Amino acid sequence: MKINIVMVEPEIPQNTGNIARTCAAIGAKLHLVKPLGFDISDKYLKRAGLDYWDKLEIEEHDSLEKFLEKYKPEEHHMYYATTKGQHCYSDVDYSKMDEVFLLFGKETKGLPEDLLQKYIENTIRIPMREHLRSLNLSNSVAIVVYEVLRQVDFNELEQISKYFK
Repeated sequence: MKINIVMVEPEIPQNTGNIARTCAAIGAKLHLVKPLGFDISDKYLKRAGLDYWDKLEIEEHDSLEKFLEKYKPEEHHMYYATTKGQHCYSDVDYSKMDEVFLLFGKETKGLPEDLLQKYIENTIRIPMREHLRSLNLSNSVAIVVYEVLRQVDFNELEQISKYFK
């Protein structure tokens, strides 16, 4: 399975750096949708991603509209993470998909409301206590993407440490 993590207008370089590191570790493609709240060469972004940048596939998009023109939601399995999601992220059966796109919005506002309304049936959420705003963005990405991986038996990732064999 090909996994695509799509960050729509991310604002905090450390979050994006952590997400980039997760993508490198699992072989997911990272899509960065502009405008970004930082420069791609930002030292905080690079520090959070450490030395994984050369092991990462990144595609930048000038806008959400351009991303959606290139990767049409009607032709791809796209899921939109939001605290208002219709489905729990773990209730979706990702195992029969050959490719999936997981979209996450900016830290302060999330994904655009009109996008969520248009694709309401593909919105997903992570359960949490009432009256709390949201989880950290990089934690949310890790939670959702590892559920996708769990459903496909971790997609050929190393599961047993070579040090304890």
